[in-house]
Amino acid sequence: MEEVAACDLPGLPMSPQPSKVEDALSGEEDDEEEEKAAAPAPAPAPAPAPTAEEPQLMEASQVLRASEIRQLSLHLPPRLRGRPWSLAFCTSRDGFSLRRLYRQMEGHGGPALLVLRDQDGQMFGAFSSSAIRLSKGFYGTGETFLFSFSPQLKVFKWTGSNSFFVKGDLDSLMLGSGSGHFGLWLDGDLYHGGSQPCATFNNEVLARHEQFCVTELEAWALS
Repeated sequence: MEEVAACDLPGLPMSPQPSKVEDALSGEEDDEEEEKAAAPAPAPAPAPAPTAEEPQLMEASQVLRASEIRQLSLHLPPRLRGRPWSLAFCTSRDGFSLRRLYRQMEGHGGPALLVLRDQDGQMFGAFSSSAIRLSKGFYGTGETFLFSFSPQLKVFKWTGSNSFFVKGDLDSLMLGSGSGHFGLWLDGDLYHGGSQPCATFNNEVLARHEQFCVTELEAWALS
């Protein structure tokens, strides 16, 4: 992969075994003629705590470690937990191009997970309930959310205030909006981006700064 040039940031667009229970032992009487005391019934073993199934990645992620993947999987809709993750697009393989991302996502009609690392080493992204695609307006459902590892995982889910989930045109990709602010925004070259608090998710700024440069981006199709 070619070394990316220095970042020149433009402004944003307006607009988690059950424990073993020991059997209770009856005490034996010293006098053999006396009846032995009945042993009390053992207490029932507690039910095992539910654990999320490990997601199956078809390829290794260059952005997320195994522990971070496990954490994220807990916040996915239950129907998707333990399902395969297919790497539809990554900048290290496919280059920095939003149009290429759209092309690589064609044929993947299900939900998508967008993960990226910026020039500060910050990792963040979004889960989209629908495939990332070109659109004339916003699309998606309330399952969509934004997230950031800062360094602990923070997840920002739908507030219900609006339905501005995902919008993709040739020049930009936007996730979450309100009052001219975007929860996550990427430009056409997938190199410059921004994040601001927005009404859709009531999120914090996902990166360390409102404007950032992308060093690695991956789009996973969750089948």
